[in-house]
Amino acid sequence: MKREDARAGTGLASSVEGDADGCHARARAIPPQEARRAALREAPVVLVSACLLGEACRYDGRSQRSERVLAALEGKAVVPICPEVASGLPIPRPPVDLRGGTGVDVWAGQARAVEREARTDRTEDFQRGAQLALEAARRFDVTVALLKEKSPSCGSQRVYESGVLRSGEGITTALLRAEDITVVSDEEL
Repeated sequence: MKREDARAGTGLASSVEGDADGCHARARAIPPQEARRAALREAPVVLVSACLLGEACRYDGRSQRSERVLAALEGKAVVPICPEVASGLPIPRPPVDLRGGTGVDVWAGQARAVEREARTDRTEDFQRGAQLALEAARRFDVTVALLKEKSPSCGSQRVYESGVLRSGEGITTALLRAEDITVVSDEEL
C-alpha cells in the first residue's frame, strides 16, 4: 500500500462546482455489493477513511485500524482522508448525529448534522469536509472509496439519525456517490 500525499485536508481547495450552496448530492442507484467489491479489487487508487488506516482521528480520539482494510488495499495507492478533521473539527470532538434524514437529505437542505449533546449545528463543517474529500478524489483520479460505516460523514449503509442507527448514508458518501464514485463500506470486506 502506497500513501499519496493528500493527508487529511492538506493543501486541498474547498470549491466544488454546483449551485450557490456549493453543490447538492443527487440520490443514485447504488451498485450491488459484489459490484462494489469488484470495483475495489480493480481500483489502482482508493480514497480511504484515515481512521481505518490507524490514524487517531475519530470523534473520540481513537482509530479504527482494520487489518481487513489493510489487506484489501495491498498493492494500491491510498489517499487517506478524514472529512471531519479536514474541515477543521478537532480531535477529539463531540459526537454528531444526522437529524431529519440522511446525507442525501443534508445536501437537499432537509436534514442537519448536529452535536448529540450540545445540539450545535455542524452541517457546514461536514459539507466542507465532504467537498475536500471529493477534491482529493478528483486530484488523484479516484473511482472507489473505502469508508467507515456508521459515521455521519462516511457511513454508506447505516448512519445514526437522532441517536438511532438506521439505513442511509453519510454526508461525504452522498456527495461521492453523486459524483459517480463507488463507495465500499469497511463492513463489506
